[in-house]
Amino acid sequence: MNVFTSNKLQDTAFSVKTVKMKAPDAANSNIRQPESFASLDGGGWLQLGLKRAFDIFGATSALIILFPVLLTIALLIVIDDGGPVFFRQIRWGRKGSKITVYKFRSMRADLCDPTGVEQTVKGDRRVTRIGAFLRKTNIDELPQLLNVIRGDMSLVGPRCHAINMRAAGMLYEELLPEYHYRHLMRPGITGLAQTRGWRGPTERPTEARARIASDIYYIRNFSLWLDMKILLGTLLSELRGGTGF
Repeated sequence: MNVFTSNKLQDTAFSVKTVKMKAPDAANSNIRQPESFASLDGGGWLQLGLKRAFDIFGATSALIILFPVLLTIALLIVIDDGGPVFFRQIRWGRKGSKITVYKFRSMRADLCDPTGVEQTVKGDRRVTRIGAFLRKTNIDELPQLLNVIRGDMSLVGPRCHAINMRAAGMLYEELLPEYHYRHLMRPGITGLAQTRGWRGPTERPTEARARIASDIYYIRNFSLWLDMKILLGTLLSELRGGTGF
């Protein structure tokens, strides 16, 4: 099966070994969480160590190479409407922790939604002129390279969701009991679900299930080789014009 094009939902079938969630992890959330998190199968610790080393090297290199571009974007955002350069939002991190995620601000400062309840749609009136370009090309995500260096995120992983993110009008964890198993690993700037085309608003339950199925498939089949293929797929998608809005 092609992991980049499959939209099938059977990937939700998985077996896990559970370990008790530590009290500090549970205390990090004000929303219902499972009583336990799954542990990764097999001896994947070496792969995870190499993944972290690659994250640090890749994110640091990208920040250095792209610094002139990032500075130019920051100036354009300020010139566009005079508001702040960055948008900060609390999102789910590894093992249900809460992390502060950084993005270039692409919406009017007075209309930004830090809660993540109001998802962005095509033609969204909140998006600024420069923001429309940033979102189309996904350049607004580049400040998350700082999150990668800090250890909050990875270059590749399940996409980072806002705490109150909804699907079909319901909280994800209420719609999908297995939702929090996607938080076994650090969230990623890009991920398998995105290369399969599952991104943007989730107005139907089937869309949410397909997205989470992809996340769980990634965790169950994680490898550095899979990460490389996802990164390449993301790069090719952006070179074709991007899929954001």
